[in-house]
Amino acid sequence: MSATAHGFGARIVGTGSCVPQRVVSNHELAARIETSDEWIEQRTGIRERRICNLEHEGTFTMARDALGRALDAAGVKGSDLDLVIVGTVTGEMACPSVAARVSAAVGAAPAAAFDVNAACCGFVYSMTIADTMIRCGRAKTVGVIGADAMSSIVDWDDRRTCILFGDAAGAAILRRDDDPRYGCVYQALGGDGRQWQSLYIPRRPQEVPPADQDDTTKLGCLRMDGKAVFRFAVSKFREVMEDALTKTGLTNETIGQVICHQSNARIIEAAREKLGLEHDKVHINIDRFGNSSGGSVGLCLDELWRAGKIEKERPFMMVAFGGGLTWASGVWRA
Repeated sequence: MSATAHGFGARIVGTGSCVPQRVVSNHELAARIETSDEWIEQRTGIRERRICNLEHEGTFTMARDALGRALDAAGVKGSDLDLVIVGTVTGEMACPSVAARVSAAVGAAPAAAFDVNAACCGFVYSMTIADTMIRCGRAKTVGVIGADAMSSIVDWDDRRTCILFGDAAGAAILRRDDDPRYGCVYQALGGDGRQWQSLYIPRRPQEVPPADQDDTTKLGCLRMDGKAVFRFAVSKFREVMEDALTKTGLTNETIGQVICHQSNARIIEAAREKLGLEHDKVHINIDRFGNSSGGSVGLCLDELWRAGKIEKERPFMMVAFGGGLTWASGVWRA
């Protein structure tokens, strides 16, 4: 759908990110579980990931630091924010939200603050919400963060999941602009709750579906049907990217960067080849950071923004899929 119907535009004026210092290589995982560096890299593209020391790091600290860096880059004070949104599935507490704690940490009160639970789509969902709030005149300056400490919900004895995930946060500052051509010019958010059992985090025994009763993954940890998620992701990535190009009239030549959720290098490469996109238009950092869920797209955006690869007058695309199952895409003019 078009996002240019309202009176204002939304400019991205700064970005930031945060990853833990600790690097966990495939070789380190292979010393713990039955796997190998070659097996992991061949199937996922991952060589290493960043992991929090959960005694003093986590979703909140990464989100706080990522937003702080975005504020610095934008030349904006925390007190200038009208709204703080955090896309996450790994908040340390059910209440308050991560966004509320981050808002307090950067001095944003009395800004509104809330979390968005859309799994790996959290950052793209949150950016869309922020853009809509700005366009309709309800907000002027918004801090958006995607952050997940996946190490806190991974069963490190489950080879299906522990090899995939890392911890990271990415943030962006959006500010109102009088020109409605800027901001999210196309958006598509979707979900299919009928497939929730493909990717879920049960807290109690009664939340485990009958088909998974023999699964030995610890309660409170992520469970994933890898084959089902892979099939869904391969088809959905291509579908939403093709739809975005068709609806906006953009082509492979006129679109700028395509920022994909870093789920699996094979999935991203399959979509790139199907659409005929050049290698340098599709950013990949999964080899260094793994799949950081809600932190993934924001981290990529910050890397590209700081490298000067987000061109001010050239549209770029963000696309993600995740638990729910959910999916999201957006075409932006920065």
